Amino acid sequence: MTDDSSRHERIRHHATPGSRNSLAFWTDAKSPLRIAYNYVLVWLARIAPSLRLRRWFLRRLGITVGTGVSWGLEATPDVFWPELITLEDHAIVGYDATLLCHEFLQDEYRTGEVVIGERAMIGAGAIVLPGVEIGDEARVAANSLVTQDVPPGETVAGVPARPMGTDADDERSSKGSNVEE
Repeated sequence: MTDDSSRHERIRHHATPGSRNSLAFWTDAKSPLRIAYNYVLVWLARIAPSLRLRRWFLRRLGITVGTGVSWGLEATPDVFWPELITLEDHAIVGYDATLLCHEFLQDEYRTGEVVIGERAMIGAGAIVLPGVEIGDEARVAANSLVTQDVPPGETVAGVPARPMGTDADDERSSKGSNVEE
């Protein structure tokens, strides 16, 4: 993580004209041919049988992919702005996880980089929103929605993702929940 700013401070806002929602103007934001190309590469990266091949497809999308990155089956990078994703060395993105670098809203769309730190792990089915940085050796539990940065070494879970307790807290709470008969 580079600084103490929040994801909202790192997101770029792009106003759209008129009263229609911003998704109606997606062709002004990105070339339809580029999106079609990205879509094919995303699909191939999701189903490729080897990690080496998945990493190759991710790099063709413009994603920065470090050494030893593991990209799970069915995991999905952003199709509009994949070039805003950085996967640092030995990061793991689990099965069916999604890394989003854009949000289409009513009057604007937003874009932001997503950085997955060294040896960080993103669990199966987790969603990471634009502008979020996952610190080195941080862990995101399966099916979590990551709406804010995760500090290095932290474990988060839930919707929205929140820090998990320490091992000592977990032991105390499990002892307190045991009822002797």
